[in-house]
Amino acid sequence: MTSSIRLALTLAVSLAFAPAAFAAPPTKTGKTDKGTVLTDAKGMSLYTFDKDADGKSACNGPCATNWPVLKAEASDAAGDGYTIITRDDGSKQWAYKGKPLYTFAKDTKPGDVTGDGFLNGAWHLAMP
Repeated sequence: MTSSIRLALTLAVSLAFAPAAFAAPPTKTGKTDKGTVLTDAKGMSLYTFDKDADGKSACNGPCATNWPVLKAEASDAAGDGYTIITRDDGSKQWAYKGKPLYTFAKDTKPGDVTGDGFLNGAWHLAMP
């Protein structure tokens, strides 16, 4: 076996056992009047809900219409503080540090934070 073939085989075996690269996080960060927050891909502020517990969303039906979830796809992989939860309807949702993530329907542009403190303080901006 020539040295170039041996090198090619060694490289191929090494790459086959290399750990997979982590996917990009499902959120970004954005600046708001209330500081740096987690945002979705469009730059819309993300929120958490006090009534969510044990990695389960308590926001379903009309609540989820006003507070759209940060959807996860079947091919998405959790990591770096992010997990994927299964909602009551079977769909998948991103959570950060165990808290499901949502946008707010009344936020109209990136940087809006109108949902912070909503419902007697039960909704909070998601912070990095």
